[in-house]
Amino acid sequence: MKRSRRNRHEKVVVFLPAHNEEVSLPLVLKRIPAEIDGLPVETIVIDDGSTDATSDIAKRHGAHVYRFSENHGLGAAVREGLLRSYEHGATVAVMIDADNEYPADQIPDIVRPILADEADYVFGSRFLGTVDGMRLYRYIGNHVFTWLQCLLLKQRIHDGQSGMRAFSRAACKHAEIIHDYNYAQVLTLNLVRKGFRMHEVPIRYRVREAGKSFIRLNYVQRVLPAIYREWRRPISRLSAEERLERKEQLG
Repeated sequence: MKRSRRNRHEKVVVFLPAHNEEVSLPLVLKRIPAEIDGLPVETIVIDDGSTDATSDIAKRHGAHVYRFSENHGLGAAVREGLLRSYEHGATVAVMIDADNEYPADQIPDIVRPILADEADYVFGSRFLGTVDGMRLYRYIGNHVFTWLQCLLLKQRIHDGQSGMRAFSRAACKHAEIIHDYNYAQVLTLNLVRKGFRMHEVPIRYRVREAGKSFIRLNYVQRVLPAIYREWRRPISRLSAEERLERKEQLG
């Protein structure tokens, strides 16, 4: 069913996990739209223990900042971002990496399928769009982990490691991330197994020009056990009412 009217309480909340991103962060923040289809956009930065000016820069650009006193990991930062987005009253929550690899100006493209009630969980898919500068080992690794998710879920996915995703309010509330190091694979397994509708939208992608990626040589050793634990643990599918939740009742 298409959404024909906007409630005055509805909003889009964009959150950015960030660790030492003082160079790239302002480039991303400047490209985040102020509104999407009549809904105001609010921005949150989760500072994952940065030792540079990440928090100060985020505040100067008008973002709400939640800061960890030490580095906990990308999974922990995304978990915090989902929690804070829900607390801020997000109708739709959007996660985008702070490294300027993903196109912030395409945030409306991944939000609209949720606003139109066509999906609950949307990826910005690099491999349905364009990829510029990705190294071969990253390209192969992305496809291997995406293939694994396809195998486990028996559902076609093109970019299971995307750093640009949107969540309905219900998906934001019920998402569980069991791994502090990373979130990408376990989050998708969690939400799809709970019955949330997934969708992919083509996006542009360009490898970062500043800063360092969190991915290290032990990535596989740390992520595969988390995938196994998420896949093996019991998951209850949500009711239709829980999946269709758009917002809390506001007075």
